[in-house]
Amino acid sequence: MGGALKATIIKEFWALLRDPKGRITLVLPPMIQLVIFSFAVTLDVNNVDVAVLDRSGGSASIELIQQIEASPSFDEVKLLHSMEEVRRAVETQDVIAALVIEQDFDRDIVRGQPASVGVILDGRKSNAAQIVGGYLTRIAASTGAVVSGSPLASREASAPINWFNPNLEYIWFNMPSLLVIIVSVAGLSVTAQSVAREREMGTFDQLMVSPLTVPQILIGKMIPPFCVGLFNGTVYLIVAPLVFGVPFTGSLALFYLGLSAYLLSLIGVGLFVSSLSMTQQQAFLGSFVATVPVILLSGFSSPVENMPGWLQFITYGNPARYFLELSLGQFLKDMPAADVFGLLWPLLLIATITISAAGWLFRARME
Repeated sequence: MGGALKATIIKEFWALLRDPKGRITLVLPPMIQLVIFSFAVTLDVNNVDVAVLDRSGGSASIELIQQIEASPSFDEVKLLHSMEEVRRAVETQDVIAALVIEQDFDRDIVRGQPASVGVILDGRKSNAAQIVGGYLTRIAASTGAVVSGSPLASREASAPINWFNPNLEYIWFNMPSLLVIIVSVAGLSVTAQSVAREREMGTFDQLMVSPLTVPQILIGKMIPPFCVGLFNGTVYLIVAPLVFGVPFTGSLALFYLGLSAYLLSLIGVGLFVSSLSMTQQQAFLGSFVATVPVILLSGFSSPVENMPGWLQFITYGNPARYFLELSLGQFLKDMPAADVFGLLWPLLLIATITISAAGWLFRARME
């Protein structure tokens, strides 16, 4: 039986690698996604245009404008002369935000009184506008502190300490999270094709009459996607620190333990989808249907805490939720073993349930 299981594993690897186009899809898409997601998927806002309406014209307002122009987040600062020009600039999306400095701005600064400026944001780009508004608020607060030197301004200019990501680099969050997403896509898509490929090629009947048991067949089909997932995870683990400067502060052993448990849970879902499918096209569509909620409910694109209560409850059945926290913890904060094991048992439970369900369905289809 050991020789038969080994032959099954070799057959699955051969079926996965014998097609030149198939070999390319195993490596090229993750690399393309690595480049695109790393540089395109970011919440940092850079190279945007803002407008300034300066009704004060004093030294404090001029210094504020110079601080905004010197910020790397902004491309061009357009000096306007009326509220009508401000309205037109925002309406036509020439700028994403406009800063209105009132006439008493410099006078309040000189007197040591709190000075305020108005910020108009383009609500059609709500997320980017809020981030730009935060940039402008911080610049205005620091400029006021430098000019006035008042105790109130000094408190405004106090610098917070950001644990685990001191400079709030979004790539530090993006790369560990991207590892989870790419492993999910590759693991589900490769696994979902396995049983469906047997049916489409007419070799499913040979599996039914072979001396192998259902667990042995499933193990043979689990090994190749498991290895593909480990390979993709290892590539990202190497590239993140060396190319993008994302620190890995945790334990490699704990990380790979979590990655292995996560892959098992994904493979169980993929095998279940594959057992339901009659063709590879159906399997591909089924894996896509499974991949979308896995990604959206993981906490990558939107925090789980922001979701409705009933949807937060559903996320407890999503393996990506646990591995995303584990990946971020191992990269950024050296998550201790006790916390890692607290995330491992849900992954192993999901893997047990999904693989058992896939085995039951596979056995039913064989009978």
